[in-house]
Amino acid sequence: SPKVATYDMQPEMSAQEVCENVLKAVKNPEYQFVLVNFANPDMVGHTGVVEAATKACHVVDECVGKIAKECKENDVVMLLTADHGNAEVMFDEEKQTPETAHTTNDVPFVVINAPQGTELRDGDGALCDVAPTVLQLLGIKQPAEMTGKSLIK
Repeated sequence: SPKVATYDMQPEMSAQEVCENVLKAVKNPEYQFVLVNFANPDMVGHTGVVEAATKACHVVDECVGKIAKECKENDVVMLLTADHGNAEVMFDEEKQTPETAHTTNDVPFVVINAPQGTELRDGDGALCDVAPTVLQLLGIKQPAEMTGKSLIK
């Protein structure tokens, strides 16, 4: 992350560098799994500055698009999700104040370049289901300690 007082001053943060590293990893057959966190919408969302949060989201959208394209070209499965929202609600209409806290809104779970015949369960997923889904895609048995269930039917 850049050394700035608040992230609205540099909403792109380090997204481009992170993206370039992920693109290299996707092309590298040594990696079976790559996890990336684009913190921009969350960290910039905490500032309450709508214009900066919008820019942060645009930068991440561009990066995710590049990564998705590379995954398709290299026959790599990509999962896209989040553990909470933030930037999608930037203003509290009732209080007439900026909203800077995490939201409890549902977040997407998208599989890009899924193996043939992969179907997701309908709308009943939770954060605890993400790791079992990753394990299933990697062909790894889920440990008994994991309470979640794969999102794949």
